[in-house]
Amino acid sequence: METGAEPIRNKVAESGILTLDLAPFIPAEESLAYFDLKPFLFMEMILREKDYRAALLAHDWSPYAGKHVAVGCSVDAVIPVWAYMLAASYLQPVAASVHFASLAELPARVITAALSALDTEEYSGKRVVLKGCGDVAVPPLAYVAATARLRPAVKSLMYGEPCSTVPVFKAKP
Repeated sequence: METGAEPIRNKVAESGILTLDLAPFIPAEESLAYFDLKPFLFMEMILREKDYRAALLAHDWSPYAGKHVAVGCSVDAVIPVWAYMLAASYLQPVAASVHFASLAELPARVITAALSALDTEEYSGKRVVLKGCGDVAVPPLAYVAATARLRPAVKSLMYGEPCSTVPVFKAKP
């Protein structure tokens, strides 16, 4: 062992770069649910207001508790807008969030909503890396939403890992 050797420095840690992992913004499959208006339709074609209101009042809403819920109709029927609104009014007190979407579209809606609510204060004026690899597959829409949210606040925005990044944005001095 050399006595005059310099200690090993972690230059990445000293750089002041903040890493934002988008994986926590990806909803778990079990946190998603679909509220289908189909069972509330007469002959899967017609919505009868009085029957619909009574059915919603008697419906068990507990399976939607704490979940992100997509509201839609799985059959081709003419559904008045207020019918979706009425379902949402029952879901809102129990669900984590309510969206007009198909179950396939729901994760994108949840991700986009979560990232649009991201508090940018901690990233203000900082160099930020959006983590590029991990155990959870992060869709490109999450990176686009995060870029749109962070760009006005950050000094620079990069993609990848702090030791190997791709520059995306740098604020003009």
